[in-house]
Amino acid sequence: MPENPEVPDAAEPDVRTLDPRSLRGLAHPLRMRLLVALRHHGPATASQLAERLGESSGATSYHLRQLADHGFVVDDPERGKGRERWWKAANKGVMLDNALHNDPNPEVRGAVNTFMHEVASMHDQELSTWLGTMHDWPETWSAKADFSDFTLRLTPELLAELDGRVHDLIDSYRNLAVPEGDGSVAQVRLHLHAFPLKKLDTPDA
Repeated sequence: MPENPEVPDAAEPDVRTLDPRSLRGLAHPLRMRLLVALRHHGPATASQLAERLGESSGATSYHLRQLADHGFVVDDPERGKGRERWWKAANKGVMLDNALHNDPNPEVRGAVNTFMHEVASMHDQELSTWLGTMHDWPETWSAKADFSDFTLRLTPELLAELDGRVHDLIDSYRNLAVPEGDGSVAQVRLHLHAFPLKKLDTPDA
């Protein structure tokens, strides 16, 4: 939901690192979906977000206020008219400090679990949406989508090195100069999942 749910060696600009309090304020499925919608689609009202996400405006209003209390969203004064309240994301992304996985507070560990599972769920939803709509895109796009997976034998240190190098490569594409109004440009989502598989010699439980 960062764009990257784990903390790399150096924090990206305008990406907020979650602490126990802010994590518990964010780790709710609807709040995470609201925040992602604001990041991907820009400022919106509670009613607009409710329509986009298939929720009631009362629910989106409540959870937007909760996000605001924890500093994840702020008012967009350039858009509001009268009593209409527009919201925008306060940061480009969030990162989860790995230390939170082992926090002594079980509520924090529970929030980590909720956060990570919701990130995985959103990735799955995005992929399913692409598979269902890929034929609506020109072949110049549909032929470029990638569904590769790899299995490597690595130490934890080598995995961290590989992960850092991949992040550096992705970051190098963030600010490429693209002419305004270029119709060939679209938002592209990249999902990076890296985790150890169960050892073949580990007996089943």
